[in-house]
Amino acid sequence: MAHDVDLIVTITVALAVACVGGYAAARLRLPPILGFLLAGVAIGPFTPGFAADSEIAAQLADVGIILLMFGVGIQFSIKDLLAVRKIAVPGALIQTFVIVVIVAGVASLWGWGLQAGLFLGLAISICSTVIPVHTLTERNEIETPAGKVTVGWLIVEDLLTVLALVLIPVLVLSDVAGASGAQGLALDVLWTITKVVLLTVGMIIGGARIVPWVLVQVARVGSRELFMLSVLSLALGVAYISASIFDVSLALGAFLAGLVISESDLSHQAAAEALPLRDAFAVLFFVSVGMLFDPSFLIESPWMILAILGIIVVIKPLVCMVIVMGYGFPTRMALTVGAARGQIGEFSFILAGMGITLNIFPEADYNLILAGAILSITINPLLFGGINPIDARIRTSKFMMEYLDPLIGGPDSFVLEEDEEEPIRGHAVLCGYGRVGSVISQALQRRGFRQIVVERDRHLVEHLREQGIDAFYGDAASPIIQRHLHLDRARVLVVAIPDPIAARLIVDAARKVNPTLPIVVRTHNAAERERLSALGVSEAVMGELELALEMTRFTLRRFGVGGTETQAILQGFRLAQSRQARRVQDEVD
Repeated sequence: MAHDVDLIVTITVALAVACVGGYAAARLRLPPILGFLLAGVAIGPFTPGFAADSEIAAQLADVGIILLMFGVGIQFSIKDLLAVRKIAVPGALIQTFVIVVIVAGVASLWGWGLQAGLFLGLAISICSTVIPVHTLTERNEIETPAGKVTVGWLIVEDLLTVLALVLIPVLVLSDVAGASGAQGLALDVLWTITKVVLLTVGMIIGGARIVPWVLVQVARVGSRELFMLSVLSLALGVAYISASIFDVSLALGAFLAGLVISESDLSHQAAAEALPLRDAFAVLFFVSVGMLFDPSFLIESPWMILAILGIIVVIKPLVCMVIVMGYGFPTRMALTVGAARGQIGEFSFILAGMGITLNIFPEADYNLILAGAILSITINPLLFGGINPIDARIRTSKFMMEYLDPLIGGPDSFVLEEDEEEPIRGHAVLCGYGRVGSVISQALQRRGFRQIVVERDRHLVEHLREQGIDAFYGDAASPIIQRHLHLDRARVLVVAIPDPIAARLIVDAARKVNPTLPIVVRTHNAAERERLSALGVSEAVMGELELALEMTRFTLRRFGVGGTETQAILQGFRLAQSRQARRVQDEVD
């Protein structure tokens, strides 16, 4: 039987080439996104050799866009935005306006129309979310005031992108259709806003009740696969309904679906289940974007590329720095925010794709945005690398100190608005509330010690919350879940789950967050205990061994063996078991 394998070939080749490109970029200490884009260039129609099916790649990219916007919605944090609203909201708006005006002015010198120039400016003004968050996390600055301002700025830009995806098609299509002046345009915009409001209100009133209820019912079944399918079905289903019934973009529907789920207490696990698949389709999205790039454009239009690149990596960071310092924030924070703005990424590609679809500018000019993205992503690590030297230079310059003295400060010299609630610290994090974990939890509760429990059984999570215990439903190995466990301020991590692979993943992830955190893990054999010890576990307790030793203790005492001698015998057994486990592990290795 003959089969059409174009879909399989496209996915296989795209992921394989992207894996190679991402690995090469990571080894060069560059963002993997750069490798994915170049992988798309390699299998695109403009380079020799194999060319993937561009139509299939475009459809896969649409799924990537839906999941990207769903991820933005599900991770949207009003609290993070409110903490930095005094600088993030006006800063993002001012920076966007200034860059749009500058780019539109430059584009007019190339003979572009006003509409195309403004649209190009909007695409250039919005940067990638993934790249600065990843970089700040690697630099351990994501929780600093500078990191929080940067994340808040990103949130505002994401909201601007959503607004642009809604309004731009209406404005452009009304103009093309020759709407009767300002009145016709106003009616079109009003009708679109009305549909968006109806969709949003429907999602908030109905969706906020139905979606969490559905997820809770699925979670109570206890099937991880079913929960993941439910989350993805909701994301794709709401996006499709939004586009087919309300005539708005798939991206807006996906964003609203994520926003509704974000208000549920299941949002952390929903994100943990959906984001890995989102990342896979996001890779296909970046590969499909790279396939549209014609490398010959680098030779044909070098000055245009250099102009756009200069705006992205020089002017935009400078504008952001001036805004941040103008609001009275420290110079180091200005340098960090500016460095984070010195690139463009996924949302620029989404807007550029819309520009091609709406015929705002020709497909050939899409190369300008993609070239700017590839080069700016490559240069961006250098901008972050220059923060410390520039900050040090400012502090040693008499001129700079004289004029910027009120703004000179350390990375944490400016205190953002904090939550009224005291942050949790000195607590126990308990992974698993089964036969072992429940005993530990009850002991902690009797002594009044604070604890956070992570459990896969939804019924147990609800029971614990009724008792006033902080409990999360989900996988404790997920970075998204761990972000809410405050491991950096915890007193101890207890891994009481029977799955050895999951236990290793939890320990490995926790060690990256807090290298000195005391960790005790449940295990079932000596070899696994040695593996956990190699990962830095403070204590690995083997259930069967402890059971045997306790029964041995009881038996020996019945024969009149003293407590000291009994303890020595048991300790000898423990050492013998440990030596045997090491020999077995050495043979395996």
